[in-house]
Amino acid sequence: MNPARRTSTVAAAVVLTTAGTLLTAVAAPASAATTCTSPVYKRQFYANTSFSGTAKKTDCDSAIDQNWGTGAPASGLPKDNFGVRWTVTRDFGSGGPFSLPVSTQDGIRVYLDGVRKVDIWKNVSTNQNKSVDVTIPSGKHTLRVDYVNWTGTANVSFAYLPRLSATADKVKPLVPTGTSVSYDSVTGKAKPTWSKNKEMDLAGYRVYRRLKGTSFDSKPLATTTSTSYTDTTLPVTGETYYYEIRAYDRVGNESAGTADQGVTTVDRVAPGVPTIVKATGEVTPTGGTGGLEVGWNAVEGAVSYRVYRAASRSGTYTGLGSTDKLSYLDTSAAESVVYYYQVSAVDAAGNESARSEPQYGKIWDNDPPALVTGLDVTPTEYGFELKWDKSAATDLKYYTVYWGELLDGEDGEQVCYGTASDYVSPTRTTFTYSTLPDGDEVCFFMDAVDDEGNSAIKWSDERVTAVSVTELDMTPSVATPEDAPVRLTASTGETGVALSWNTVTDATGYQVYRWNPDTKAYEKLAATTDTSYEDTGAAKGTTHYYWVTARYADGTESAPGGDYAVLAP
Repeated sequence: MNPARRTSTVAAAVVLTTAGTLLTAVAAPASAATTCTSPVYKRQFYANTSFSGTAKKTDCDSAIDQNWGTGAPASGLPKDNFGVRWTVTRDFGSGGPFSLPVSTQDGIRVYLDGVRKVDIWKNVSTNQNKSVDVTIPSGKHTLRVDYVNWTGTANVSFAYLPRLSATADKVKPLVPTGTSVSYDSVTGKAKPTWSKNKEMDLAGYRVYRRLKGTSFDSKPLATTTSTSYTDTTLPVTGETYYYEIRAYDRVGNESAGTADQGVTTVDRVAPGVPTIVKATGEVTPTGGTGGLEVGWNAVEGAVSYRVYRAASRSGTYTGLGSTDKLSYLDTSAAESVVYYYQVSAVDAAGNESARSEPQYGKIWDNDPPALVTGLDVTPTEYGFELKWDKSAATDLKYYTVYWGELLDGEDGEQVCYGTASDYVSPTRTTFTYSTLPDGDEVCFFMDAVDDEGNSAIKWSDERVTAVSVTELDMTPSVATPEDAPVRLTASTGETGVALSWNTVTDATGYQVYRWNPDTKAYEKLAATTDTSYEDTGAAKGTTHYYWVTARYADGTESAPGGDYAVLAP
Protein backbone atom coordinates (compact mmCIF):
# COMPACT_ATOMS: atom_id res chain seq x y z
CA MET A 1 0.00 0.00 0.00
CA ASN A 2 1.22 3.47 -0.86
CA PRO A 3 0.07 6.11 1.65
CA ALA A 4 -1.34 9.37 0.39
CA ARG A 5 1.29 12.01 -0.06
CA ARG A 6 0.89 15.76 -0.23
CA THR A 7 1.80 17.28 -3.61
CA SER A 8 2.51 20.90 -4.55
CA THR A 9 3.32 22.86 -7.66
CA VAL A 10 6.95 23.97 -7.89
CA ALA A 11 8.11 26.84 -10.08
CA ALA A 12 11.74 27.31 -11.13
CA ALA A 13 13.31 30.60 -12.15
CA VAL A 14 15.84 30.52 -14.96
CA VAL A 15 18.06 33.52 -15.64
CA LEU A 16 19.03 33.93 -19.30
CA THR A 17 21.52 36.46 -20.66
CA THR A 18 21.06 37.47 -24.28
CA ALA A 19 23.10 40.24 -25.94
CA GLY A 20 23.44 42.06 -22.66
CA THR A 21 19.75 41.81 -21.85
CA LEU A 22 18.65 40.09 -18.63
CA LEU A 23 15.58 37.86 -19.15
CA THR A 24 13.68 35.87 -16.49
CA ALA A 25 11.68 32.71 -17.37
CA VAL A 26 9.43 30.71 -15.06
CA ALA A 27 9.02 26.93 -15.71
CA ALA A 28 5.51 25.61 -16.27
CA PRO A 29 3.90 23.74 -13.31
CA ALA A 30 4.31 19.93 -13.21
CA SER A 31 1.56 18.05 -14.97
CA ALA A 32 -1.25 16.95 -12.74
CA ALA A 33 -1.76 13.79 -14.84
CA THR A 34 -0.77 10.62 -12.99
CA THR A 35 0.07 7.40 -14.83
CA CYS A 36 0.32 4.10 -12.95
CA THR A 37 1.74 0.98 -14.57
CA SER A 38 -0.56 -2.03 -14.43
CA PRO A 39 -1.21 -3.91 -12.21
CA VAL A 40 -0.69 -0.93 -9.89
CA TYR A 41 -3.92 0.94 -9.15
CA LYS A 42 -4.53 4.57 -9.93
CA ARG A 43 -5.97 6.09 -6.73
CA GLN A 44 -8.05 9.28 -6.55
CA PHE A 45 -9.19 11.09 -3.38
CA TYR A 46 -12.46 13.10 -3.34
CA ALA A 47 -13.75 15.49 -0.69
CA ASN A 48 -17.28 14.09 -1.15
CA THR A 49 -19.06 10.72 -1.36
CA SER A 50 -20.43 11.29 -4.86
CA PHE A 51 -17.02 11.38 -6.56
CA SER A 52 -17.95 14.66 -8.14
CA GLY A 53 -15.66 17.45 -9.18
CA THR A 54 -11.91 17.18 -9.44
CA ALA A 55 -10.04 14.73 -7.30
CA LYS A 56 -8.13 16.43 -4.50
CA LYS A 57 -5.23 14.06 -4.90
CA THR A 58 -4.16 11.34 -7.37
CA ASP A 59 -1.39 8.77 -6.81
CA CYS A 60 -0.58 5.06 -7.34
CA ASP A 61 -1.37 2.22 -4.97
CA SER A 62 -0.09 -1.33 -5.29
CA ALA A 63 -2.87 -2.85 -3.13
CA ILE A 64 -6.19 -1.86 -1.62
CA ASP A 65 -5.71 -2.42 2.09
CA GLN A 66 -6.03 0.80 4.11
CA ASN A 67 -7.11 1.71 7.61
CA TRP A 68 -7.40 5.44 8.18
CA GLY A 69 -9.22 5.09 11.50
CA THR A 70 -11.12 8.25 12.34
CA GLY A 71 -8.64 10.58 10.67
CA ALA A 72 -8.51 12.11 7.23
CA PRO A 73 -7.08 9.86 4.46
CA ALA A 74 -4.84 12.66 3.13
CA SER A 75 -3.90 16.22 3.81
CA GLY A 76 -6.60 18.62 2.70
CA LEU A 77 -9.42 16.02 2.97
CA PRO A 78 -12.11 15.82 5.63
CA LYS A 79 -12.10 12.92 8.11
CA ASP A 80 -15.74 12.14 7.19
CA ASN A 81 -17.74 12.21 3.98
CA PHE A 82 -14.87 11.47 1.59
CA GLY A 83 -14.47 9.04 -1.26
CA VAL A 84 -11.56 7.09 -2.73
CA ARG A 85 -11.60 5.49 -6.18
CA TRP A 86 -9.15 2.84 -7.43
CA THR A 87 -8.91 1.77 -11.08
CA VAL A 88 -6.68 -0.69 -12.89
CA THR A 89 -6.70 -2.17 -16.39
CA ARG A 90 -4.71 -5.35 -16.87
CA ASP A 91 -4.36 -8.33 -19.16
CA PHE A 92 -5.83 -11.47 -17.56
CA GLY A 93 -4.44 -13.83 -20.17
CA SER A 94 -6.92 -16.66 -20.63
CA GLY A 95 -9.07 -15.29 -17.80
CA GLY A 96 -11.04 -17.77 -15.71
CA PRO A 97 -12.81 -17.99 -12.35
CA PHE A 98 -11.90 -15.35 -9.78
CA SER A 99 -13.10 -14.39 -6.30
CA LEU A 100 -13.53 -10.74 -5.23
CA PRO A 101 -13.18 -10.60 -1.42
CA VAL A 102 -13.92 -7.25 0.30
CA SER A 103 -13.91 -5.92 3.84
CA THR A 104 -15.11 -2.39 4.48
CA GLN A 105 -16.41 0.26 6.83
CA ASP A 106 -18.35 2.10 5.35
CA GLY A 107 -19.37 1.53 1.69
CA ILE A 108 -17.75 -0.19 -1.27
CA ARG A 109 -18.74 -0.91 -4.86
CA VAL A 110 -16.68 -3.01 -7.27
CA TYR A 111 -17.09 -2.83 -11.07
CA LEU A 112 -15.72 -5.14 -13.78
CA ASP A 113 -15.71 -3.38 -17.15
CA GLY A 114 -18.33 -0.98 -15.77
CA VAL A 115 -20.60 -3.80 -14.50
CA ARG A 116 -21.18 -3.73 -10.74
CA LYS A 117 -20.14 -6.98 -9.05
CA VAL A 118 -20.02 -5.95 -5.36
CA ASP A 119 -22.37 -3.47 -3.70
CA ILE A 120 -22.10 -2.65 0.02
CA TRP A 121 -23.26 0.94 0.22
CA LYS A 122 -24.29 2.11 3.67
CA ASN A 123 -23.02 3.83 6.77
CA VAL A 124 -22.09 1.12 9.29
CA SER A 125 -20.36 0.94 12.64
CA THR A 126 -18.66 -2.44 12.07
CA ASN A 127 -16.77 -4.02 9.21
CA GLN A 128 -18.78 -5.57 6.40
CA ASN A 129 -17.22 -8.67 4.68
CA LYS A 130 -18.21 -10.28 1.44
CA SER A 131 -16.70 -12.38 -1.43
CA VAL A 132 -18.18 -12.65 -4.88
CA ASP A 133 -17.18 -15.27 -7.53
CA VAL A 134 -16.90 -14.01 -11.07
CA THR A 135 -15.56 -15.28 -14.39
CA ILE A 136 -13.20 -12.87 -16.07
CA PRO A 137 -12.91 -13.37 -19.85
CA SER A 138 -9.53 -13.54 -21.54
CA GLY A 139 -7.68 -10.41 -22.48
CA LYS A 140 -7.64 -6.91 -20.94
CA HIS A 141 -10.27 -5.79 -18.44
CA THR A 142 -10.78 -2.87 -16.06
CA LEU A 143 -11.53 -3.11 -12.35
CA ARG A 144 -12.88 -0.09 -10.49
CA VAL A 145 -13.34 0.13 -6.73
CA ASP A 146 -15.33 3.00 -5.16
CA TYR A 147 -15.06 3.45 -1.41
CA VAL A 148 -16.83 6.04 0.75
CA ASN A 149 -16.69 6.92 4.40
CA TRP A 150 -19.63 8.78 5.83
CA THR A 151 -18.76 8.94 9.51
CA GLY A 152 -16.57 7.21 12.05
CA THR A 153 -13.85 4.66 11.34
CA ALA A 154 -12.62 4.33 7.76
CA ASN A 155 -10.97 1.09 6.48
CA VAL A 156 -11.18 -0.94 3.32
CA SER A 157 -9.55 -3.99 1.68
CA PHE A 158 -10.14 -5.62 -1.69
CA ALA A 159 -8.46 -8.22 -3.87
CA TYR A 160 -9.13 -10.20 -7.06
CA LEU A 161 -7.85 -13.75 -6.71
CA PRO A 162 -7.85 -16.74 -9.07
CA ARG A 163 -9.90 -19.63 -7.76
CA LEU A 164 -7.38 -22.43 -7.41
CA SER A 165 -9.71 -25.37 -7.59
CA ALA A 166 -9.60 -28.04 -10.28
CA THR A 167 -13.39 -28.29 -10.16
CA ALA A 168 -13.82 -24.55 -10.60
CA ASP A 169 -10.98 -23.77 -12.99
CA LYS A 170 -11.19 -25.56 -16.33
CA VAL A 171 -9.62 -22.74 -18.32
CA LYS A 172 -6.27 -23.47 -19.94
CA PRO A 173 -3.62 -20.78 -20.14
CA LEU A 174 -3.14 -19.11 -23.49
CA VAL A 175 -0.48 -20.47 -25.83
CA PRO A 176 2.77 -18.63 -25.12
CA THR A 177 3.69 -16.02 -27.72
CA GLY A 178 6.89 -14.53 -29.04
CA THR A 179 8.63 -17.90 -29.34
CA SER A 180 12.03 -18.18 -30.97
CA VAL A 181 15.10 -20.35 -30.62
CA SER A 182 18.80 -19.63 -30.92
CA TYR A 183 21.60 -22.13 -31.41
CA ASP A 184 25.28 -21.91 -30.44
CA SER A 185 27.24 -24.07 -32.86
CA VAL A 186 30.35 -23.83 -30.67
CA THR A 187 28.79 -25.18 -27.47
CA GLY A 188 26.04 -27.16 -29.19
CA LYS A 189 23.41 -25.58 -26.93
CA ALA A 190 19.96 -24.39 -28.03
CA LYS A 191 17.98 -21.69 -26.23
CA PRO A 192 14.24 -21.36 -26.88
CA THR A 193 12.66 -18.11 -25.58
CA TRP A 194 9.09 -16.83 -25.33
CA SER A 195 7.00 -13.98 -23.91
CA LYS A 196 5.59 -14.08 -20.41
CA ASN A 197 1.98 -15.20 -20.08
CA LYS A 198 -0.53 -12.89 -18.35
CA GLU A 199 -2.50 -15.47 -16.33
CA MET A 200 -2.46 -14.68 -12.61
CA ASP A 201 -2.59 -18.40 -11.72
CA LEU A 202 0.28 -19.30 -14.03
CA ALA A 203 2.58 -21.92 -12.52
CA GLY A 204 5.21 -22.12 -15.26
CA TYR A 205 6.10 -23.51 -18.65
CA ARG A 206 6.88 -26.93 -20.04
CA VAL A 207 9.49 -27.32 -22.77
CA TYR A 208 9.12 -30.21 -25.21
CA ARG A 209 11.63 -31.39 -27.80
CA ARG A 210 11.36 -33.82 -30.68
CA LEU A 211 13.56 -35.11 -33.48
CA LYS A 212 12.34 -34.26 -36.95
CA GLY A 213 9.98 -36.97 -38.15
CA THR A 214 8.97 -38.01 -34.61
CA SER A 215 6.32 -36.86 -32.14
CA PHE A 216 6.75 -34.93 -28.92
CA ASP A 217 7.14 -37.13 -25.89
CA SER A 218 4.41 -37.03 -23.25
CA LYS A 219 7.04 -36.07 -20.70
CA PRO A 220 8.49 -32.57 -21.07
CA LEU A 221 12.18 -32.02 -21.59
CA ALA A 222 12.16 -29.37 -18.85
CA THR A 223 9.86 -27.32 -16.62
CA THR A 224 10.67 -23.73 -15.78
CA THR A 225 9.16 -20.51 -14.44
CA SER A 226 11.48 -18.48 -16.65
CA THR A 227 10.74 -17.35 -20.21
CA SER A 228 13.74 -19.16 -21.65
CA TYR A 229 15.49 -22.48 -21.34
CA THR A 230 19.03 -23.51 -22.31
CA ASP A 231 19.12 -27.06 -23.62
CA THR A 232 22.51 -28.56 -22.79
CA THR A 233 21.49 -32.12 -23.72
CA LEU A 234 20.83 -31.54 -27.41
CA PRO A 235 22.58 -34.26 -29.46
CA VAL A 236 25.20 -32.92 -31.86
CA THR A 237 24.31 -35.28 -34.68
CA GLY A 238 23.66 -32.86 -37.55
CA GLU A 239 19.92 -33.56 -37.32
CA THR A 240 16.98 -31.16 -36.92
CA TYR A 241 15.14 -30.87 -33.62
CA TYR A 242 11.96 -28.93 -32.81
CA TYR A 243 10.89 -27.21 -29.60
CA GLU A 244 7.38 -26.51 -28.33
CA ILE A 245 6.41 -24.48 -25.26
CA ARG A 246 3.26 -25.01 -23.21
CA ALA A 247 2.06 -22.91 -20.27
CA TYR A 248 0.38 -24.56 -17.29
CA ASP A 249 -1.49 -23.09 -14.33
CA ARG A 250 -1.55 -23.91 -10.63
CA VAL A 251 -4.36 -26.43 -10.93
CA GLY A 252 -2.71 -28.32 -13.79
CA ASN A 253 -4.43 -26.87 -16.85
CA GLU A 254 -1.96 -26.89 -19.75
CA SER A 255 -2.12 -24.72 -22.84
CA ALA A 256 -1.76 -25.96 -26.37
CA GLY A 257 1.77 -25.95 -27.75
CA THR A 258 3.43 -23.14 -29.57
CA ALA A 259 4.41 -23.41 -33.20
CA ASP A 260 7.48 -25.64 -33.56
CA GLN A 261 10.79 -23.83 -33.34
CA GLY A 262 13.49 -25.80 -35.16
CA VAL A 263 17.27 -25.94 -35.00
CA THR A 264 19.66 -28.01 -37.07
CA THR A 265 22.52 -29.14 -34.88
CA VAL A 266 26.16 -29.33 -35.76
CA ASP A 267 27.33 -32.84 -36.46
CA ARG A 268 30.00 -33.97 -34.01
CA VAL A 269 29.22 -37.68 -34.02
CA ALA A 270 31.89 -39.69 -35.76
CA PRO A 271 30.89 -42.58 -38.01
CA GLY A 272 31.60 -46.19 -37.16
CA VAL A 273 35.05 -47.78 -37.26
CA PRO A 274 36.02 -49.62 -40.46
CA THR A 275 37.43 -53.14 -40.48
CA ILE A 276 40.37 -53.90 -42.76
CA VAL A 277 39.60 -57.00 -44.80
CA LYS A 278 42.79 -57.23 -46.87
CA ALA A 279 46.32 -55.88 -47.17
CA THR A 280 48.05 -57.58 -50.07
CA GLY A 281 50.31 -56.93 -53.03
CA GLU A 282 52.36 -58.86 -55.57
CA VAL A 283 55.48 -58.46 -57.60
CA THR A 284 54.63 -58.04 -61.25
CA PRO A 285 56.04 -60.44 -63.89
CA THR A 286 58.47 -57.75 -64.94
CA GLY A 287 59.95 -57.62 -61.47
CA GLY A 288 58.33 -54.35 -60.29
CA THR A 289 55.42 -53.84 -57.86
CA GLY A 290 52.01 -52.38 -58.45
CA GLY A 291 51.78 -51.38 -54.79
CA LEU A 292 50.15 -52.87 -51.70
CA GLU A 293 46.34 -52.69 -51.70
CA VAL A 294 44.50 -52.14 -48.41
CA GLY A 295 40.74 -52.85 -48.41
CA TRP A 296 38.00 -52.39 -45.80
CA ASN A 297 34.24 -52.64 -45.31
CA ALA A 298 31.81 -49.77 -45.95
CA VAL A 299 30.77 -47.60 -42.97
CA GLU A 300 27.32 -45.96 -42.86
CA GLY A 301 27.52 -42.17 -43.12
CA ALA A 302 31.14 -42.13 -44.27
CA VAL A 303 32.02 -40.01 -47.29
CA SER A 304 35.73 -40.77 -47.24
CA TYR A 305 38.36 -42.87 -45.49
CA ARG A 306 41.85 -42.07 -44.21
CA VAL A 307 44.69 -44.59 -44.37
CA TYR A 308 47.59 -44.72 -41.88
CA ARG A 309 50.76 -46.83 -41.90
CA ALA A 310 53.41 -47.88 -39.37
CA ALA A 311 56.49 -50.09 -39.40
CA SER A 312 55.24 -52.15 -36.44
CA ARG A 313 51.90 -52.87 -34.79
CA SER A 314 52.59 -50.54 -31.85
CA GLY A 315 54.64 -48.05 -33.86
CA THR A 316 53.80 -44.50 -34.91
CA TYR A 317 51.16 -44.41 -37.65
CA THR A 318 51.43 -41.66 -40.25
CA GLY A 319 48.80 -40.68 -42.76
CA LEU A 320 49.20 -41.97 -46.30
CA GLY A 321 46.15 -40.38 -47.91
CA SER A 322 42.36 -40.49 -48.15
CA THR A 323 39.86 -41.90 -50.62
CA ASP A 324 36.13 -42.24 -51.13
CA LYS A 325 36.65 -45.83 -52.28
CA LEU A 326 36.78 -48.99 -50.16
CA SER A 327 40.43 -49.63 -50.94
CA TYR A 328 43.70 -47.74 -51.15
CA LEU A 329 46.81 -48.62 -53.18
CA ASP A 330 49.99 -47.92 -51.23
CA THR A 331 52.39 -47.35 -54.12
CA SER A 332 55.22 -46.42 -51.75
CA ALA A 333 55.32 -49.89 -50.17
CA ALA A 334 58.54 -51.77 -50.79
CA GLU A 335 58.68 -55.39 -51.82
CA SER A 336 58.79 -58.01 -49.03
CA VAL A 337 58.59 -55.39 -46.24
CA VAL A 338 55.87 -55.89 -43.61
CA TYR A 339 53.72 -52.81 -43.00
CA TYR A 340 50.90 -52.21 -40.52
CA TYR A 341 47.81 -50.25 -41.55
CA GLN A 342 44.88 -48.52 -39.86
CA VAL A 343 41.83 -46.94 -41.53
CA SER A 344 39.35 -44.36 -40.21
CA ALA A 345 36.00 -43.19 -41.59
CA VAL A 346 35.12 -39.51 -42.15
CA ASP A 347 31.56 -38.17 -42.50
CA ALA A 348 30.25 -35.13 -44.38
CA ALA A 349 30.78 -32.89 -41.33
CA GLY A 350 34.44 -33.85 -41.11
CA ASN A 351 34.05 -36.09 -38.05
CA GLU A 352 36.68 -38.81 -38.06
CA SER A 353 36.06 -42.18 -36.46
CA ALA A 354 38.51 -44.06 -34.31
CA ARG A 355 41.03 -46.03 -36.32
CA SER A 356 40.57 -49.67 -37.17
CA GLU A 357 42.46 -52.49 -35.54
CA PRO A 358 45.92 -52.71 -37.14
CA GLN A 359 46.30 -55.14 -40.01
CA TYR A 360 49.63 -56.07 -41.50
CA GLY A 361 50.49 -56.79 -45.10
CA LYS A 362 53.39 -56.93 -47.51
CA ILE A 363 54.04 -57.18 -51.20
CA TRP A 364 54.61 -60.83 -51.86
CA ASP A 365 57.33 -61.82 -54.35
CA ASN A 366 55.81 -64.51 -56.58
CA ASP A 367 58.76 -64.45 -58.98
CA PRO A 368 60.83 -67.63 -58.32
CA PRO A 369 64.57 -67.97 -58.85
CA ALA A 370 65.86 -69.65 -61.97
CA LEU A 371 66.53 -73.40 -61.97
CA VAL A 372 69.89 -74.47 -60.64
CA THR A 373 72.37 -75.22 -63.44
CA GLY A 374 75.75 -76.90 -63.71
CA LEU A 375 75.12 -79.59 -61.10
CA ASP A 376 78.03 -82.02 -60.96
CA VAL A 377 78.23 -85.01 -58.59
CA THR A 378 81.47 -86.87 -57.81
CA PRO A 379 81.45 -90.19 -55.89
CA THR A 380 83.85 -90.34 -52.93
CA GLU A 381 84.87 -92.80 -50.21
CA TYR A 382 82.52 -90.94 -47.87
CA GLY A 383 79.59 -90.33 -50.30
CA PHE A 384 79.50 -87.59 -52.91
CA GLU A 385 80.80 -84.10 -53.58
CA LEU A 386 78.29 -81.80 -55.29
CA LYS A 387 79.00 -78.50 -57.03
CA TRP A 388 76.83 -76.21 -59.16
CA ASP A 389 76.58 -72.77 -60.73
CA LYS A 390 75.79 -69.85 -58.44
CA SER A 391 72.21 -68.62 -58.72
CA ALA A 392 71.70 -65.12 -60.10
CA ALA A 393 68.75 -64.49 -57.75
CA THR A 394 69.45 -61.62 -55.34
CA ASP A 395 66.74 -62.76 -52.90
CA LEU A 396 67.87 -66.38 -52.67
CA LYS A 397 67.27 -67.89 -49.25
CA TYR A 398 68.71 -71.40 -49.63
CA TYR A 399 69.37 -74.36 -51.93
CA THR A 400 67.62 -77.67 -51.39
CA VAL A 401 69.55 -80.89 -52.14
CA TYR A 402 67.34 -83.75 -53.30
CA TRP A 403 68.63 -87.36 -53.20
CA GLY A 404 66.71 -90.28 -54.65
CA GLU A 405 66.56 -93.38 -56.77
CA LEU A 406 66.05 -93.81 -60.48
CA LEU A 407 62.79 -95.53 -61.31
CA ASP A 408 61.05 -96.23 -64.58
CA GLY A 409 58.39 -93.62 -65.47
CA GLU A 410 55.12 -94.19 -67.28
CA ASP A 411 56.67 -93.54 -70.70
CA GLY A 412 59.55 -95.89 -69.99
CA GLU A 413 61.93 -93.04 -69.26
CA GLN A 414 63.80 -93.16 -65.99
CA VAL A 415 62.72 -90.61 -63.39
CA CYS A 416 64.58 -89.50 -60.27
CA TYR A 417 62.20 -89.78 -57.30
CA GLY A 418 64.00 -87.73 -54.72
CA THR A 419 63.37 -86.33 -51.26
CA ALA A 420 64.84 -83.21 -49.72
CA SER A 421 67.86 -84.26 -47.72
CA ASP A 422 69.75 -81.05 -46.97
CA TYR A 423 69.44 -77.24 -47.12
CA VAL A 424 72.47 -75.25 -48.20
CA SER A 425 73.35 -71.59 -47.64
CA PRO A 426 72.77 -69.32 -50.68
CA THR A 427 76.42 -68.25 -50.55
CA ARG A 428 77.70 -71.76 -51.26
CA THR A 429 78.06 -73.67 -54.54
CA THR A 430 79.41 -76.94 -53.13
CA PHE A 431 78.09 -79.56 -50.74
CA THR A 432 79.45 -82.76 -49.21
CA TYR A 433 76.84 -85.50 -49.16
CA SER A 434 77.87 -88.21 -46.69
CA THR A 435 76.45 -91.70 -47.15
CA LEU A 436 77.60 -95.34 -47.07
CA PRO A 437 79.36 -95.95 -50.38
CA ASP A 438 78.09 -99.44 -51.16
CA GLY A 439 77.88 -99.22 -54.93
CA ASP A 440 74.23 -98.19 -55.36
CA GLU A 441 73.10 -96.10 -58.31
CA VAL A 442 71.48 -92.90 -57.02
CA CYS A 443 70.36 -89.53 -58.41
CA PHE A 444 70.57 -85.88 -57.29
CA PHE A 445 68.87 -82.68 -58.28
CA MET A 446 68.71 -79.25 -56.66
CA ASP A 447 66.18 -76.49 -56.06
CA ALA A 448 66.63 -72.75 -55.40
CA VAL A 449 64.21 -71.05 -52.97
CA ASP A 450 63.91 -67.28 -52.38
CA ASP A 451 63.01 -65.40 -49.21
CA GLU A 452 59.29 -65.51 -50.08
CA GLY A 453 59.41 -69.29 -50.30
CA ASN A 454 59.18 -69.35 -54.08
CA SER A 455 60.65 -72.60 -55.41
CA ALA A 456 62.44 -72.67 -58.74
CA ILE A 457 61.28 -76.24 -59.38
CA LYS A 458 57.67 -75.67 -58.24
CA TRP A 459 57.04 -72.62 -60.40
CA SER A 460 59.15 -73.47 -63.40
CA ASP A 461 57.63 -74.69 -66.65
CA GLU A 462 60.95 -76.33 -67.55
CA ARG A 463 61.88 -79.94 -66.80
CA VAL A 464 64.41 -80.34 -64.02
CA THR A 465 67.45 -82.38 -64.97
CA ALA A 466 68.70 -84.89 -62.37
CA VAL A 467 72.24 -86.24 -62.20
CA SER A 468 72.53 -90.01 -62.01
CA VAL A 469 75.65 -91.39 -60.33
CA THR A 470 76.92 -94.69 -58.91
CA GLU A 471 78.47 -94.80 -55.47
CA LEU A 472 81.92 -96.18 -54.84
CA ASP A 473 81.68 -99.62 -53.27
CA MET A 474 83.64 -99.57 -49.99
CA THR A 475 82.01 -102.77 -48.67
CA PRO A 476 84.56 -105.17 -47.07
CA SER A 477 85.04 -108.41 -48.94
CA VAL A 478 84.79 -110.36 -45.67
CA ALA A 479 81.18 -110.64 -44.49
CA THR A 480 80.16 -110.01 -40.88
CA PRO A 481 78.41 -112.93 -39.17
CA GLU A 482 74.77 -112.32 -38.23
CA ASP A 483 74.71 -114.37 -34.98
CA ALA A 484 77.43 -112.54 -33.03
CA PRO A 485 76.75 -111.83 -29.29
CA VAL A 486 78.29 -108.41 -29.73
CA ARG A 487 75.97 -105.65 -30.99
CA LEU A 488 78.29 -102.90 -32.18
CA THR A 489 77.43 -99.27 -32.91
CA ALA A 490 79.87 -96.97 -34.71
CA SER A 491 79.41 -93.20 -34.97
CA THR A 492 81.39 -90.07 -35.61
CA GLY A 493 83.05 -88.93 -32.40
CA GLU A 494 84.77 -85.73 -31.38
CA THR A 495 88.24 -86.93 -32.38
CA GLY A 496 87.52 -89.92 -34.57
CA VAL A 497 85.08 -92.83 -34.61
CA ALA A 498 83.25 -93.69 -31.37
CA LEU A 499 82.47 -97.36 -30.84
CA SER A 500 80.15 -98.81 -28.21
CA TRP A 501 78.65 -102.24 -27.59
CA ASN A 502 76.79 -104.38 -25.12
CA THR A 503 78.22 -106.38 -22.22
CA VAL A 504 78.67 -110.01 -23.15
CA THR A 505 78.21 -112.69 -20.44
CA ASP A 506 81.41 -114.44 -19.31
CA ALA A 507 83.56 -112.11 -21.40
CA THR A 508 86.89 -111.13 -19.81
CA GLY A 509 87.49 -108.39 -22.39
CA TYR A 510 86.91 -107.27 -25.94
CA GLN A 511 88.97 -107.07 -29.12
CA VAL A 512 88.49 -104.17 -31.61
CA TYR A 513 89.28 -104.70 -35.34
CA ARG A 514 89.32 -102.22 -38.28
CA TRP A 515 89.07 -103.15 -41.96
CA ASN A 516 92.11 -102.41 -44.04
CA PRO A 517 91.08 -102.11 -47.70
CA ASP A 518 94.68 -102.48 -48.79
CA THR A 519 95.19 -105.88 -47.11
CA LYS A 520 91.50 -106.71 -47.47
CA ALA A 521 91.38 -107.94 -43.88
CA TYR A 522 90.10 -106.85 -40.44
CA GLU A 523 93.16 -105.97 -38.41
CA LYS A 524 93.44 -105.75 -34.63
CA LEU A 525 93.14 -102.17 -33.42
CA ALA A 526 92.84 -102.38 -29.64
CA ALA A 527 91.95 -104.69 -26.72
CA THR A 528 89.88 -103.36 -23.83
CA THR A 529 87.79 -104.47 -20.90
CA ASP A 530 85.41 -101.51 -21.45
CA THR A 531 82.31 -101.58 -23.66
CA SER A 532 83.43 -98.54 -25.66
CA TYR A 533 86.41 -97.35 -27.62
CA GLU A 534 87.27 -94.26 -29.69
CA ASP A 535 89.40 -94.68 -32.78
CA THR A 536 91.31 -91.39 -32.83
CA GLY A 537 93.49 -92.59 -35.66
CA ALA A 538 90.67 -92.99 -38.15
CA ALA A 539 91.43 -90.99 -41.24
CA LYS A 540 88.92 -88.46 -42.53
CA GLY A 541 87.50 -88.51 -46.01
CA THR A 542 86.68 -92.20 -46.12
CA THR A 543 84.45 -94.92 -44.66
CA HIS A 544 85.66 -97.16 -41.81
CA TYR A 545 84.38 -100.66 -40.96
CA TYR A 546 84.80 -102.25 -37.53
CA TRP A 547 84.45 -105.58 -35.74
CA VAL A 548 84.34 -106.16 -32.00
CA THR A 549 84.61 -109.66 -30.44
CA ALA A 550 84.17 -110.86 -26.88
CA ARG A 551 87.25 -112.54 -25.35
CA TYR A 552 86.89 -115.40 -22.87
CA ALA A 553 89.10 -116.80 -20.14
CA ASP A 554 90.19 -119.74 -22.25
CA GLY A 555 91.65 -117.37 -24.86
CA THR A 556 88.90 -117.80 -27.40
CA GLU A 557 86.86 -115.01 -29.09
CA SER A 558 83.23 -114.83 -30.00
CA ALA A 559 81.88 -114.17 -33.47
CA PRO A 560 82.34 -110.46 -34.30
CA GLY A 561 79.65 -107.78 -34.32
CA GLY A 562 80.18 -105.18 -37.02
CA ASP A 563 79.30 -101.60 -38.00
CA TYR A 564 80.75 -98.71 -39.98
CA ALA A 565 81.20 -94.94 -39.79
CA VAL A 566 81.55 -92.40 -42.60
CA LEU A 567 84.06 -89.62 -41.93
CA ALA A 568 83.72 -86.67 -44.29
CA PRO A 569 86.81 -84.53 -44.95
